[in-house]
Amino acid sequence: MNLLGLHQWLYSRSGGRIGHRLIGVPCLLLRSTGRKSGTIRTSALVYAQDDGRYLLVASNGGADRPPGWLFNIQAEPRVEIQVARHTMPASATVVNAGDPGYPKLWQAVNDNNHGRYARYQAKTSRPIPVVVVTRAP
Repeated sequence: MNLLGLHQWLYSRSGGRIGHRLIGVPCLLLRSTGRKSGTIRTSALVYAQDDGRYLLVASNGGADRPPGWLFNIQAEPRVEIQVARHTMPASATVVNAGDPGYPKLWQAVNDNNHGRYARYQAKTSRPIPVVVVTRAP
């Protein structure tokens, strides 16, 4: 198990008591439905907040291929998030480069993650989207 896998495992197994700020930035657990399998998939992701919304970045560490969870939420935007010990149903919306509001969202997530996303973007020609997660009513 790699370090990110260990982080996700600790976050899940502790019910959120460990993991929210384990790596120095706020993280949440995103639970999405596998687009092919229908199985619930969990990903530990860094987030920023904007007007009560949670902002995620589909960076995949700057790889040329997007993370699997992005394909899942594009197929089924209803998700569940866990922030520390609080779990809630939510809806995910992908905001791509060129979409209105993208520069503001990108700046917020990049600043929150100490410039890492700009470094990831420099590694790939793939425009890295921001995902806005809003609590379900």
